[in-house]
Amino acid sequence: MLKIEFKHINNLGLLRKVILQLLFSVFAVLLSHGQDIPEDFKEKAERLVELMPKTFLSLDTELKSEKQDTILLRYFANLARENGYLEGEAFALDHIGREYRNTSQFKKAADLHEKALELAEKANNTELKVLSLNMLGVVYRRTDAIKTALDYNQKALEIAEQVENPSHHIKRSINVSLNSIGNLYQTLEQYDLAIMQFRRALKLEEELGNKLGLAINHQNIGDCLEQKGDLEGALENYRKSLAYNEEINSDYGRVICKNSLAQVYLKQDMPYAALVLLEPLHEESKSIGDFFITSSVFINTGWAYTKLEDFDRAENFIKEGLEMAKNHNMPSNIVVGYQKLSDLEHERGNFEEAYTYYKEASETEKEISSATNLRYMNDVIVRYEAEKKNNQISVLAKENEIVRLRLKKNQTTLLVSALIVGLVASILYILYRQYQNKNEKRVLSLEQNMLRSQMNPHFLFNSLNSIKLYIINNEQKNAVHYLNKFSKLIRKILEASSQREITLAEELETIELYMNIENIRFSNEIDFKITVDEDLCPSNIKIPSLALQPFLENSLWHGLSPKEGKKMIHLNVKRKSQNHVSIEIEDNGVGRGAAEVNKENRVLKRKSVGIRITKERLANFSKDYQNKFDVDIVDLFNSDGSPKGTRVILDIPTV
Repeated sequence: MLKIEFKHINNLGLLRKVILQLLFSVFAVLLSHGQDIPEDFKEKAERLVELMPKTFLSLDTELKSEKQDTILLRYFANLARENGYLEGEAFALDHIGREYRNTSQFKKAADLHEKALELAEKANNTELKVLSLNMLGVVYRRTDAIKTALDYNQKALEIAEQVENPSHHIKRSINVSLNSIGNLYQTLEQYDLAIMQFRRALKLEEELGNKLGLAINHQNIGDCLEQKGDLEGALENYRKSLAYNEEINSDYGRVICKNSLAQVYLKQDMPYAALVLLEPLHEESKSIGDFFITSSVFINTGWAYTKLEDFDRAENFIKEGLEMAKNHNMPSNIVVGYQKLSDLEHERGNFEEAYTYYKEASETEKEISSATNLRYMNDVIVRYEAEKKNNQISVLAKENEIVRLRLKKNQTTLLVSALIVGLVASILYILYRQYQNKNEKRVLSLEQNMLRSQMNPHFLFNSLNSIKLYIINNEQKNAVHYLNKFSKLIRKILEASSQREITLAEELETIELYMNIENIRFSNEIDFKITVDEDLCPSNIKIPSLALQPFLENSLWHGLSPKEGKKMIHLNVKRKSQNHVSIEIEDNGVGRGAAEVNKENRVLKRKSVGIRITKERLANFSKDYQNKFDVDIVDLFNSDGSPKGTRVILDIPTV
């Protein structure tokens, strides 16, 4: 029988809180005992309580299949408590808390881990103490309470490193602690130090053969590289992480990796590629129940639609993600949400609203990165690293005190200066963003136009129509042969269109596929040949992706299409000079004069924009080199003055 005295509870709100907590506790007990618990699990639980194994491995092995079932774990925790089995109750509470954490119920998770830690300390069980401390560190890190999180992870690491002949679980706990310290460096934007910690943990995870740990550390390294601006390095690590998550069949890991990949694609101005990954994640992330990831997925989706200038959909997604972050107390996602709303309103031209959201983001960021909190974290990091090396913490503390006194002395001057600099910076930032947006739109327009020029409907229709004729004529081998080539070409075009530059070897391979497909329309009458000078290595030469196709298409459409008899196109790659490579495309078509006449006489005139777009892209490409590009188109004539074709000469800078 429960007896409660209220004489010391004078506050009505506090009284209500106590009653609600009591009702929740009673309900939890009734729920755990009232559920239809399988008999085989009851027998297993009773056996464990009777044997009372002390090691994490024993408990984890026995309860491995039930670790994600909070009802069964709650039943086991109650049974363990009734029988004084401290280790069993602590193990169960930690894993119930982990499930609450993964569904963004951080307060409940922290309470359960604190109780588990108390039980582990009472039982003097090092493995379970380290487990609870690391679990608490993860919970507080997820709510951006970095100061508290570091305390728990640091304590877990110190305890684990003192264990002689550590068990497999202790080794795993050391890796978790290292990973958390790496996350701290990441928060302080010390990305190189963070990567060092993650790679140290990565090496230990490889020794343990723990694919989950490998996935987590590759994900973290990718995030650090992304923040440093190394997007290709970030993509490589995100893809490795995704591969490991696929191996262990982790839905949670897959959602995180795909969201990260999409975020990099957005930074690379590839919103369509990002949406392909993000849209399936809307429901998948909700089903997982982790609102930290779900809110990020929705905010990134809104970012993608902002880039596509679909502002209404962008606003809906960003605000939905921001609302999730607010409801579940996720400050870092709140900052990102306000930043993306600011960018959205800036794109719309609503500069006043953009500035309002920008202030919201700045104020929220200031709250989670307060000077006291960051100073505390920095002191702990310095102390930890110094103790490992030469115990210089006192020197660093004195230096920090000197800096603090100097800053305090000049506080008024710095405040006034900061206000002036802030005002000037805001004006310059707005002007710079306007210039940057115009330039980004121009580059994006070029890339989109380039893709449309490669994938024009005439080429697709003609290619598929030709393959269809093979099928109708029962030429199955030819149909399969050219269908394979067609699919490879489409794939290469899509891959190349997402890259600003590729190797000349890849470009030549794509061009050869393109000419094989186009040659079907000419009944394989075209003699197409590629020659490369022996002293050249195409794999070491970079050119803009899909730069040669428009010139070949021009030769086919205007030069060879109206010509009767033998048709040929020869592509020659030569070394023009130390800093230039010359690519010549020569055909024996009707020549530009006759082509213009034919073009005027056509009922359906085709507007050719591919060469103009390619010249603009070559100009953009050449900005990164000291030498400029050049495109020259030469008419070829026979000895009697009659036209015998055209030669296009492209001079591409190489260094």
